[in-house]
Amino acid sequence: KAEAVYIAIGIKPNGHKEVIDYCIAPSENIEVWTEMLQNMKSRGLKQVELFLSDGVVGMKTALARTYPKAHFQRCLVHVMRNICAKVRVDDREKIMNEFKQVHQQTNKEEATAVLHDFYTKWGKVYSHVIKGLKEIEPDLLVFYNYPKQIRASIYSTNMIESFNNVIKRKAKPKAEFPTEQSLDAFIGIQAMSYNDRYFNRIHKGFGQVQDTLESYFD
Repeated sequence: KAEAVYIAIGIKPNGHKEVIDYCIAPSENIEVWTEMLQNMKSRGLKQVELFLSDGVVGMKTALARTYPKAHFQRCLVHVMRNICAKVRVDDREKIMNEFKQVHQQTNKEEATAVLHDFYTKWGKVYSHVIKGLKEIEPDLLVFYNYPKQIRASIYSTNMIESFNNVIKRKAKPKAEFPTEQSLDAFIGIQAMSYNDRYFNRIHKGFGQVQDTLESYFD
């Protein structure tokens, strides 16, 4: 049977990143994420400044319960994929190129203007898509509140996607795991080797803004 693997990767203010937690469950649902968040908290993760995730329903609420001070950013790559799935094939490339402009501005005001132009341009043809975007607008541009050096790292879940790709690549030869324990052990080993590999490396852009980032924490 197929299992969903939940993965949480964290970046510290000093730019060091690590897999904080992972979990295997039958499918993606908010109960599992809630449990993982509580687990992280009980293990000593006291404060989260920014939480970045795809569009799993209820994530913001779960986060507010566990880390009420944390800010929430919706992964813009996932948002873009969702838009593309709902529009005509002929419009996809154009829409993608226009939506990409949202994360390429110099500040939040400019990005908001670009987003609102996007609404105006496509609102008549794809009213349901634009309505959906407007509902999540508060979660789309949060990354602009942070120093520009790190913005490229915090508007999408690319970091987790690349870890997922490592797992998929290394799991390929095995194709199926006989038991959940064997899958668990396999992911555990990948997580530990990821953490070893990045133990002393500073994630791109974080080196220049360490003082600023540390000032966000109590």
